[in-house]
Amino acid sequence: MIASDSNGIKQYDIATNGITLHVTEQGEGPAVLFCHGFPDTAYTWRRQMKAIASAGFRAIAPDMRGYGRSSAPADASLYTPLHTAGDLIGLLDALAVPRAVLVGHDWGATHAWNAALMRPDRFAAVFCLSVPFVPRGDVSVFDRMRKAGLQDKFYMFEQIRADADKIWANAAVTVPGVLYWASGTAPVGQQWSPMDPARSLHRAAPGPLPSWAPTDYVAHNIAEFQRTGFHGGLNYYRAAEPYFALSAPWKGAKIVQPSFFIWGKADGLKELYPLSLDDLRAGLPGLVGGLELDDVGHWVQHEAAADVSDQLLKFVRTVDLA
Repeated sequence: MIASDSNGIKQYDIATNGITLHVTEQGEGPAVLFCHGFPDTAYTWRRQMKAIASAGFRAIAPDMRGYGRSSAPADASLYTPLHTAGDLIGLLDALAVPRAVLVGHDWGATHAWNAALMRPDRFAAVFCLSVPFVPRGDVSVFDRMRKAGLQDKFYMFEQIRADADKIWANAAVTVPGVLYWASGTAPVGQQWSPMDPARSLHRAAPGPLPSWAPTDYVAHNIAEFQRTGFHGGLNYYRAAEPYFALSAPWKGAKIVQPSFFIWGKADGLKELYPLSLDDLRAGLPGLVGGLELDDVGHWVQHEAAADVSDQLLKFVRTVDLA
């Protein structure tokens, strides 16, 4: 069943790769496929979807597996890039879309990069936010942190703990908290750090969120995570280390399609990825550009919504989806 509102936004469920994805769609034309991250839903893309739909493109945004109205397998081993690439290919097949541009943020960026790497025949270009593409090396990030004695500091070790679901459980606190502390709005020295447990993502926000965080979006995500919990989203972290061994065939592989990357200068992830555009080109020979945004943190699609929409529209207009 397809539900449609007065803005031309359609919502429906699609069976793909052994699960069901809940999909939001707007516009007609060449397809642009949006992938959200943690802890989020497809609602995060509403402003970018409206912008490109108005320009003659078909914006398609699923709640990724584990989130929102989509299936959420309990088994963490079912959350690797192999699974999400399968989900996205199955979604395109179900919609009879031969090729699409991928857009991703956070974990959605990780999965967009990997899907583009695995299936260049189906993904003509890739546009990502906040998390860069780094070619697979010899050692996983978990082992690198253990060897450096940082297992008590690196945030992913907390995210994979057995009690992580309980740590995040109060969505009315953790959803606004992660938006605030990972943003460029948080005070310098207090904003989220991936290497300092005292500056965690899940702290309570000190007050109302800034205007860049729409109240309808925040309320939607709080309601969804109160209903579903965070187990599905946290499973992406739990799957990350086991996937490293499975990713060996792509060691050193590069993404050759046209690509673009945007990141916030105040994003805590820069502690992990202090990369220049020249560094990125080592794994992205098709990189056509990038943009670092001042006073912006991790939530670039919200904190700098117009800039992201403008750059995305310029990018997709250059892509041949024939």
